[in-house]
Amino acid sequence: MIKGDQIDAPLLTMRGITKGFPGVRALDGVDLDVRAGEVHCLLGQNGAGKSTLIKVLAGAHRPDAGTITWQGQEVSFADPRAAMRCGVATIYQELDLVPGLSVADNIHLDRMGSPLRLLHRRRSSRTAADLLRRLGHPEIRPGTEVGELPAASQQMVSMARALSQDARLIVMDEPSAVLDTEEVQHLFGVVRDLVADGVAVVWISHRLEEIRQLGDRITVLKDGRTVAAGLPARTTPTHDLIALMTGRSLEQAFPDKPRHDDHGERAAEPVLEVEDLSLRGAFEGVSFEVRPGEVVGLAGLVGSGRSEVLETVAGARRPTSGSVRVGGRALRRGDVAAAVAAGVGLAPKERKSQALLMGESITTNTTIASLARFARAGFLDRAGEAEAAREQARALDLRPVDVTREVRTLSGGNQQKVVLARWLLRDCRVLLLDEPTRGVDVGARAEIYALVRSLADRGVAVVLVSSEIPEVLGLADRVLVLAEGRVVARARADELDEHRVLDLVMEQAGPAGTAAADGSAA
Repeated sequence: MIKGDQIDAPLLTMRGITKGFPGVRALDGVDLDVRAGEVHCLLGQNGAGKSTLIKVLAGAHRPDAGTITWQGQEVSFADPRAAMRCGVATIYQELDLVPGLSVADNIHLDRMGSPLRLLHRRRSSRTAADLLRRLGHPEIRPGTEVGELPAASQQMVSMARALSQDARLIVMDEPSAVLDTEEVQHLFGVVRDLVADGVAVVWISHRLEEIRQLGDRITVLKDGRTVAAGLPARTTPTHDLIALMTGRSLEQAFPDKPRHDDHGERAAEPVLEVEDLSLRGAFEGVSFEVRPGEVVGLAGLVGSGRSEVLETVAGARRPTSGSVRVGGRALRRGDVAAAVAAGVGLAPKERKSQALLMGESITTNTTIASLARFARAGFLDRAGEAEAAREQARALDLRPVDVTREVRTLSGGNQQKVVLARWLLRDCRVLLLDEPTRGVDVGARAEIYALVRSLADRGVAVVLVSSEIPEVLGLADRVLVLAEGRVVARARADELDEHRVLDLVMEQAGPAGTAAADGSAA
């Protein structure tokens, strides 16, 4: 991918970049070189400084110190528009789209204040359609309101906007997190075409297999510093990358499971019983049970109904038929409050939009499901709330343990811990986890894996959905395989492997099932 005449002349050079916020230094002398015509992968744990660094590059943050050199000239981007004018486009993990505007308007949003706003609407729509067709999504209509689109389609709109700017460098922050495998592979093709034309791509991902397939070089950040630069993406050993990111070797990511004959709770009555549950258009006839201390995994492709099953069990969706019982008592259909009162907690896959109050404190987010516990004569015991939140933060090794901080300032892994802290404080009997490690780095994943197993060991019944089959098999005791809304197989996790699960879903999914023929089964 890297052209010979580009090797010695970086398109972008960042030297000694520092950036601090109240109580924390996010960047502490970071260096980064990016060449034209390469995919440069940026790795690091959540909280390592990746997001802050790209916001400095994009003009969203002003650095406290350090220099940025762009095409041989030292620059200072006063705001994101200045960076865009120079040819730097950024696609954030949290998409910066306007839900009430059309697809075409969002794609041309950055030029709304320029004469380009006078473009004939038909011409604007045609340009948008061409860009979406280039991305392999001709079905996304330019006139559709962005807020009506699913997350994966919104990601495509954000990418189309970046392509519309004729950028020389495109930063992609976790671009594959909401895409299925076919969409990811198509995106890889788009990226390869871009770098063949001399465009540089900074690719941020926690999925090391993506970096092997697509990347040229790697820079690793840890604790706001550059700990390695220019590593070859295809040949650097995985254990070396993990050690650089975490400062330690992770020999075994998944905690040991109890043997089937020495976990006494397995003989207990089920805590959760799902019987013949159906939701029109999503899944049909799903039945399973979970006993105290058991982790049951749901595996399948996007569209198999995995997330919808969890949401229906949690009362967020009203089933067409079937029943859910907790502790032997039937739950009212489509009633979240009843499910929570019965001891059911849901950690949804879109934690920032569906689970967390981003502008509120760690305390508020932790105690929101347990406020009755802190009610005193019609008032809330704020001191009691804060102490309860601190106890959970310490138990989960939340960093930093400052429960007054707004949740939006935390890394992805720590935000996920706050969601779990909420249900730990609630003493839930059933915990539903939907993509618990999405956007979470290698080190934080291992911590979350250990936490899930410790919850099960305390007698919580856990139901896990993950797009990564190894994660389902590594954490779950039993696995249900879903395809096109139906359970097509049930087995103990140690009786399955990745290839067998994929065979099962591909056999049932038909032509559409070819969309996810790799281990992520996104």
